Amino acid sequence: MQTFTPPQPRSPGAERMARHRRRRKGGFRCLTIEFREREVDVLIEQGRLAAESRADRTAVLKALYGFLEDTLR
Repeated sequence: MQTFTPPQPRSPGAERMARHRRRRKGGFRCLTIEFREREVDVLIEQGRLAAESRADRTAVLKALYGFLEDTLR
């Protein structure tokens, strides 16, 4: 009789590497950038970001992604 052994959970490092490989396979790169307050101001002026969301990291990233998609076509 064969016993079933559930798969072992991956370590955080193994999960991070798996995400990295999926991104690279999909043509993505993960970068860390420094963003000036003036650049956030421009996203707000362009209507890409609501002024009350300027401290919301996710909202700023979404606005930046939109800018890059529109600009780099």
